Amino acid sequence: MVRKPKPEINADLSADQIMRQYDKESATRVWTGVPARIIHYVMSVFSIYCIWSTLFSTADIPVRASAFLGLIVLMGYLTYPAVKGNVKPNHLPWYDVLIMAVGAACFFYYCLNYNNMVMVYTSASKLTPLLILMGILGILALAELCRRCVGIPILCVAGALLIYTFINLMTQSDRTFGQVLARVVYTLFFSTSGVMATPLQVCLKFIAVFIIFGAFLERTGIAAFFIDLANCAAGSSSGGPAKVAVISSALCGMVSGSSVGNTVTTGSVTIPMMKKTGYRPEFAGAVEAAASTGGQIMPPIMGAAAFLMAEYMGEKYGQVALWAILPAVLYFAGIFMSVHLEAKKLGLEGIPRDQLPRFRLLIRSIYLLLPLVVLVWLVSTNTRTLQFSASVAILLSIVVSIPTLFMEGKKEASETGKNAVLCGGKKLGSMVFNSLEAGGRSCITVAVACSMAGIIAGCITVTGLASGLINGVVTVARSIPSPFLGTLVALFLTMLCCIVLGMGVPTTATYCIMASTCAPILIQLGVGKIASHFFVFYFGIVADITPPVALAAYAGSAIAKSDPMRTGINATKLAIAGFIIPYIFALEPSLLLMDKGVLSAVLNIATAAIGMFGVAMGLEGFFRGTLSWPLRVLVVLGGLLLFYPGIPTDVIGVVIVGAVTVWQLLRSKRTVGPTAGA
Repeated sequence: MVRKPKPEINADLSADQIMRQYDKESATRVWTGVPARIIHYVMSVFSIYCIWSTLFSTADIPVRASAFLGLIVLMGYLTYPAVKGNVKPNHLPWYDVLIMAVGAACFFYYCLNYNNMVMVYTSASKLTPLLILMGILGILALAELCRRCVGIPILCVAGALLIYTFINLMTQSDRTFGQVLARVVYTLFFSTSGVMATPLQVCLKFIAVFIIFGAFLERTGIAAFFIDLANCAAGSSSGGPAKVAVISSALCGMVSGSSVGNTVTTGSVTIPMMKKTGYRPEFAGAVEAAASTGGQIMPPIMGAAAFLMAEYMGEKYGQVALWAILPAVLYFAGIFMSVHLEAKKLGLEGIPRDQLPRFRLLIRSIYLLLPLVVLVWLVSTNTRTLQFSASVAILLSIVVSIPTLFMEGKKEASETGKNAVLCGGKKLGSMVFNSLEAGGRSCITVAVACSMAGIIAGCITVTGLASGLINGVVTVARSIPSPFLGTLVALFLTMLCCIVLGMGVPTTATYCIMASTCAPILIQLGVGKIASHFFVFYFGIVADITPPVALAAYAGSAIAKSDPMRTGINATKLAIAGFIIPYIFALEPSLLLMDKGVLSAVLNIATAAIGMFGVAMGLEGFFRGTLSWPLRVLVVLGGLLLFYPGIPTDVIGVVIVGAVTVWQLLRSKRTVGPTAGA
């Protein structure tokens, strides 16, 4: 048997190089001088266009969507080379110019001639050969851009479904190949069931402006504020750096749409701190990867997927964010408890208090939270639309950055003799410009991924594949005598499907695919609509830390200089709550705080927290001393029972976890040494 080689990493990679290796979004062209300034202006103008379009445009959705995709194709090929690696500065090959021009022209032609086309070409049979060719070229240009900036996995899924669609349509009717081709092109390019389906429409209306807001928020210094805040809260406790990683990654991840990006951004600071404290490299990289991946499920932003969930489920955004709170808190609580127990097991200390930021000084920067607070208030109270709320938050981000930027300008003026106001104004203008440019660049990957997700959804719809998949899983589940076991089998099969389809795919595209393919299976089995969508969303996200394609874990291992596969296994173990919680709220939706009773919600939170402690204790094998294997299995079982709402399971779970805890406390009184700590 041939052993599969482990993923290779270079231990001397910089943060930027790690992003390029593990995150397709970061493998970009190199522009310098005048070309760089031109590209930056193009990206900035695109961001302004996105904000204007979401707030003021009254054009039909296909017109706006086709114009949006045309601009995305232009910017995408200006940004992403055909092959990542060493890229020649200021170089754009002739074939990229050709693909970019043809691809963008296809979408712009559709945009400019939409009113005429919608009247004349009302069905696939009326498409001319030229229009069919235009649709094919537009889709191919998007597919190649997807390969460059998103990756192969989602492209393989879309390609396989396209082949299946052709075979299915050819065999179920007497149509010729040309007729089938016309129908596929009409569905995927000219209708709103393909590239311009719901995922892209949500991206156009909501996600793009929130991505731009995230770019502005990052440049206010809020990431550094979150890390300092986490240091103040937990830095001095046992194993403090790991707890700082959990807290800061949860906070920073709220506005991040990339597990890998979040891992590298905060991990560059936290992973070396964890290793210095005494954590094993595999554990340090795993903590950051697990926590950064969890940022995608952290309300209120949830990596921009919350807006898609609201659209697919037909619910208000604020309600979706509310439902997501308890599962997200339990996810991070599980990681936090695990790193605490690991620190106690290793006898690790925290960061000396004199090396931590002072809370009194930190509180002076709390105004940086104003844009996020106002945004959450506006959208949760339905005071304004999502687009308007994000635009207000962008303006507030500019306002809160003024004091810092003008202080920097004053310092520069004192050193150079220039006017302080002019220096501060220059820095403010640079901040706005850079934020707009970064926001526009970040929109490319999300838009392309959403368009590919639309193709996948279109293929599934036109072939009826979703019904076949649903019927297959439902048949397997119902063939099992016990309804409960049948549901568990269906959930397990759906979980595997979500993890496989979610490997290497961005958050927003992952959810779009799951909502189209996997969520209907659970709904057909009787699982609630909301619980079904949350179930597939969670398992699509944890694919980023699930071997063998655990991109976030591999990025963390590159920073920690650890074995990538072991890091991935450790990350999966730390994020165990992400694998347990979806099953619980699929079986009992009250974990999503869908009950209106306050007492019921409080009871669910309390029992789930105790359950998470029991599971963490069992997996770590430590609490006031080492646990024997029988006790580890017993306390994990007790913790799992506490996750499931209900008086009988709660009582049994509390008794088990409480008994093991008391037993370990009594044993610890006879134990001497660092392992006796709590």
